[in-house]
Amino acid sequence: MESAVQLVEGSTNKKVFWTSMASGVLLLGLLLVTFGLSGVAYAVPLAGVGDFYVQFDKLEGTGYTFYPKMGETSSESSVPEGTNLIENLTIDHLQLYKDFKVGSDWIRVKIVASKPVQITGLQQDAGLIEANAKFQNLTLQEKKSDDWTKQFQQTSSSIVLENAKLKTHYLFQKTINMSGMRLTVEKIKK
Repeated sequence: MESAVQLVEGSTNKKVFWTSMASGVLLLGLLLVTFGLSGVAYAVPLAGVGDFYVQFDKLEGTGYTFYPKMGETSSESSVPEGTNLIENLTIDHLQLYKDFKVGSDWIRVKIVASKPVQITGLQQDAGLIEANAKFQNLTLQEKKSDDWTKQFQQTSSSIVLENAKLKTHYLFQKTINMSGMRLTVEKIKK
């Protein structure tokens, strides 16, 4: 006895698919960042989502180091960046956001913290930092090396950034306490 197999051709709405895919991937990453709304998340990286922005009123940190590097973004394999390392810091009025083009529309995924955020072990790779900056015990040091990324380093015992906006490509925190966090996904005009 032979059975007849009928092939059915389907179609996928590309706008719905890419909206769902982008939202799902980003929300999964953001879930790692915000694990435990009033608790502490451990070893949280956020990378591979392209340029995203960090804004805040004030950052106060200790144990600051900066060095140049070439890094990857979602649109290019190698771009000039700067790595910022801060051992301990507190940020007031933190906002993180990423804009996605989905079809002809733009959506923004945004995390806002209404209370001060405490972070240990921060590593952040930035393509742009705009802020009012204050340093204590600032040291700029050059070293002889064939590797250009090791030729220059900046350190300070403390750093204060006010009214800051950072274009970020990679973000890692050993621990983060983000009380008063709110996550929104909204359609925006560009």
